[in-house]
Amino acid sequence: MNMKTFKIGDTVAVLDDDLSGIVTKVKNSVVTIETPDGFELDFEPKELVVTKPMKIDLRAAEAIIREKEQPKRKQATTKKAKERYQPTMEVDLHIHHLTENSNRMSNHDMLTLQLDTARGQLEFAIRKRIQKMVFIHGVGEGVLKTELEYLFSRYDAVKFYDADFQKYGVGATEVYIYQNANNS
Repeated sequence: MNMKTFKIGDTVAVLDDDLSGIVTKVKNSVVTIETPDGFELDFEPKELVVTKPMKIDLRAAEAIIREKEQPKRKQATTKKAKERYQPTMEVDLHIHHLTENSNRMSNHDMLTLQLDTARGQLEFAIRKRIQKMVFIHGVGEGVLKTELEYLFSRYDAVKFYDADFQKYGVGATEVYIYQNANNS
């Protein structure tokens, strides 16, 4: 049987464990190693294998350390895609949001108030260069929605479509206002 020989100062690894160290004593069939944590452990020679000590390029190591120590650039706060495309302005055209008492108003009066509000808010958004807005009109019989579509179609710089179903259901229309159009 070929007996492994170890010398004091050899770098060794333990075969069946995640341990390594440097040989500090060799006596009879016991090899004592000191682990990087400073513990001294005894092993039989058959449990150890000599490993080559790693040569470390100090200049490269220092460069890596300097790179890691440099302050990191602050990450730009990014909005999620969903948030980026959310409308910036919502206009609720439900009559109870527009007037305190609609009891004495006729259907025509209510519709006129809703359309005047929508027109005013759309004009405001165009002046303030607001790109997206949602008009919440509710479902009802579809009269207000039809009238809104007619109103929006009279503007060249505007396109409109059903708003996000998950957020508004079917009772809302989203308006996109083109910013490069001539609005004089």
